[in-house]
Amino acid sequence: MSLHIGDTAPDFTVDTQDGVISLHEWAGSSWVFFFSHPADFTPVCTTEMGRTAQLAGEFERRNVKPLGLSTDIAEEHRKWIRDVNETQHTTLEFPIVADADLAVARLYDMIHPDQSETAAVRSVFIIDPEKKIRLMMTYPMSVGRNFDEILRVIDALQLSDRKRIATPADWQVGKAVIIPPSISNEEAKALFPQGWTEHRPYLRTTMVA
Repeated sequence: MSLHIGDTAPDFTVDTQDGVISLHEWAGSSWVFFFSHPADFTPVCTTEMGRTAQLAGEFERRNVKPLGLSTDIAEEHRKWIRDVNETQHTTLEFPIVADADLAVARLYDMIHPDQSETAAVRSVFIIDPEKKIRLMMTYPMSVGRNFDEILRVIDALQLSDRKRIATPADWQVGKAVIIPPSISNEEAKALFPQGWTEHRPYLRTTMVA
């Protein structure tokens, strides 16, 4: 299945180490950070699961629920989580999808045959409270994800929704943002009474809280 930004995230009901969940119902009114792994008891995946657990407070502050996926059964997840907690010095509490039959991995196009026929690549889906896919990223199996970038993207998406802005290259929280060309100067006066800097007619930057 080919998914695109703006599509409704396909729903599914599946087992996890904490019991059965249905994606849309489980997500509720939260954002979702849905991320896949090739298999349990693998080194890069162990560090990524641990880092997600370590960042639990950061995700909660942003109203984001992490949801992992690995192509093993729930019982294996439970055993693996003990390793994650011990080696990464954390407590993993978010659910990990048990996808031994690859049903969810195939639904979300996580199986890339040149990498593996039976293991999911490192996919990332950011899903908003309306269940729309807002971002997709795919890493090869050998490369761990950059969690600073994942949090940065979530911050940018949420700020864009609140303030109708875009963010420039390498944007960080507290830095200047872009007023989209679709917003006229007249409308911008009401939306951004603090004013803006016009570098070009199509490039206007401002500060927002």
